[in-house]
Amino acid sequence: MEGTSSAVNRRRNTARTSAEALGDDVLCMIFVLLDLVHLIRCSAVCKSWSMVINKLKLLQLQYYKQQHMDYIGVSDASSCSERLVNQQLGQLAMGRQSLFLQEGPCDVFRWRGHLQGFNKCRMKTGFILTGVGDKVMRLWSAETCKGLDEYSLPDKAPLIDFDFDEGKVVGLVGTRICIWRRVGTREIISSREGLFARGLCMRYVDPLAVIGSEDGKVRVFDMYSRKISQIIKMHPGSVSSLCFTDEQMIISGSSLGSIAISDLSSDQQVATLGTTGSAGIRTLCFNPSSYLLFAGSSAGYASSWDIRMLKRLWETRVSPNVLYSVDHLRNDKLTLVVGGIDGVLRIVDQVTGTVQSRWIVEENGTMGKSGVVERKKGIKLSEDARIDLMPNRPPITSLAVGMQKVVTAHGDRFLRVWKFPGK
Repeated sequence: MEGTSSAVNRRRNTARTSAEALGDDVLCMIFVLLDLVHLIRCSAVCKSWSMVINKLKLLQLQYYKQQHMDYIGVSDASSCSERLVNQQLGQLAMGRQSLFLQEGPCDVFRWRGHLQGFNKCRMKTGFILTGVGDKVMRLWSAETCKGLDEYSLPDKAPLIDFDFDEGKVVGLVGTRICIWRRVGTREIISSREGLFARGLCMRYVDPLAVIGSEDGKVRVFDMYSRKISQIIKMHPGSVSSLCFTDEQMIISGSSLGSIAISDLSSDQQVATLGTTGSAGIRTLCFNPSSYLLFAGSSAGYASSWDIRMLKRLWETRVSPNVLYSVDHLRNDKLTLVVGGIDGVLRIVDQVTGTVQSRWIVEENGTMGKSGVVERKKGIKLSEDARIDLMPNRPPITSLAVGMQKVVTAHGDRFLRVWKFPGK
């Protein structure tokens, strides 16, 4: 009995050390030690932490401290418009994000993610999903670089593109759509074979998956009916890239260099955007905060359009060759991250198209073992650095941007997370 009692007490003592067991007062004492960026990240962890932070007006107090005010009371902070303060906090966080990506320092964490080369990655809410090139997709933690789960393909058909959310993984597999559940019973839901002509790209916003095909059409797949609900002719050439707006507009890029916009509610193409030259569009991303569209081309040009005015704002040749991927944080109106065939990570100003900084990984020739995370330095290149004279680097075939980090895939077996902690 004495031994049993001791074991029970040990379990109780262990339970008291969990994060859930901490009271609001203890959490408050911890949170006030954090800077603004880390405080914002903590408020997104769970509802209980967010309630503590908002209730005690810690975010507002941190904001005013960073505006160099000597003292402000809690009652004064409470009188401010919550919406206005949140807006200002968001702007401040994005400003710091932009500064960190421009100035560094940068640490690159690299590990072997797949047995064979893979060339796509997606990142959402701190999770990274990788794949395309072998027979499995893998889910990782962006913070710890640890593997969390994997999703195997049902047969020999190739994985072409994929996306995910908190409940499911959606993949374009051969000529059909497959869905993997992330929670509950593990199963694969598959549409019928030959659902569409050869698909080249896919974007997913629940409950719709939009597939861009070789025949210049986009097909809208409904998750619930498991049928194609719409077919829209977008381009005379193949559809090479896709993105969504919050208003359910589809924007597609063509291998022939054109960009078209279509409205899901009407099944019709509503606009085309003028492009220069015949270089194909390789990648697109849309900023819902500014209504700006960004594109990367096969000739190394990055471009920006205002979707409301259907007007091109700038076009800059940021690389001598293909740009495979462009991305930014959803609420960031300042910074665009670009990657392409030369393996250089470029930070571009969203407003002007100016290249603000260029980063490469310090390579020492080692081959990381499976399960081992290597830490390397990110090197910021000088403005006059000759990239063409540097050793060959693996191309950046895909990238995704998070808070103070960028995830990249390179067509080899290694996944890289570039972290910008700030000075």
